[in-house]
Amino acid sequence: MKHLFTIILLFVGFHAPSSQKESAFQEGEWFKFEMSYSGFLKAGNATLTLKDTTLDGKQVYHVVGKGWTTGAIKWFFKVKDRYESYFDKETGVPYKFIRKIDEGGHTKDIEIDFDHKARKATVNNKKKKQVETFATEKDVQDMVSMYYYLRNSIDIDNLKHGDEIQTNMFFDEENFGFKLKYLGRETIKTEFGKVKTLKFRPYVMAGRVFKEEESLTLWVSADKNKIPLKIKADLAVGSLRADLVAFKGLKHSFNIEFD
Repeated sequence: MKHLFTIILLFVGFHAPSSQKESAFQEGEWFKFEMSYSGFLKAGNATLTLKDTTLDGKQVYHVVGKGWTTGAIKWFFKVKDRYESYFDKETGVPYKFIRKIDEGGHTKDIEIDFDHKARKATVNNKKKKQVETFATEKDVQDMVSMYYYLRNSIDIDNLKHGDEIQTNMFFDEENFGFKLKYLGRETIKTEFGKVKTLKFRPYVMAGRVFKEEESLTLWVSADKNKIPLKIKADLAVGSLRADLVAFKGLKHSFNIEFD
């Protein structure tokens, strides 16, 4: 069950060019996800919390993401993850990213500070007591800020079936190109009723974690909130599913279909 919460955060992002200026979210927004393994075994929970704050005199959003195993799984593979991001309220660019995880005894404690003018990221690996600086790509995002930045960028009306969408992300000590394909619209059953969604297929690296390049599918609400409702991942061993089960503080109306 390693990478439990990473799957939630890394693959709920989506992007398409947009001229829209209205934000998809606001301070006080909160999500809770429930995850199940191979379709029936409860695997864990994850939450995302968004708040206003200041960092070095700048007005920023502060996101805290937490993920942890539950039920029988936690007795033989315990996960306790915490991710944080501080990003600009106006531009969405990240200033600081924190990753503190314990996944079955595999631990990391990393802080990243971004200098966007110099296109550099300073990585403080607290576990190894090492500080290094790396070059970053233009308009780079961290793993958490990317999700919120792209929620504000999607242009629902101009998406076409088969569109391939790309963006840049810096994670731990590397730059990554994130790409996904738009698969069209679909109405799905959720914890809250039937909801119209946008369906995406992120591209991932096949290997130890994922079965193949197109192992992930995600469904995002087709409204102004653009929130992730369901994620399915085919893993090298078994499968993982995450469902949104609770939320509060949405900026816009959440639309439910009635029969």
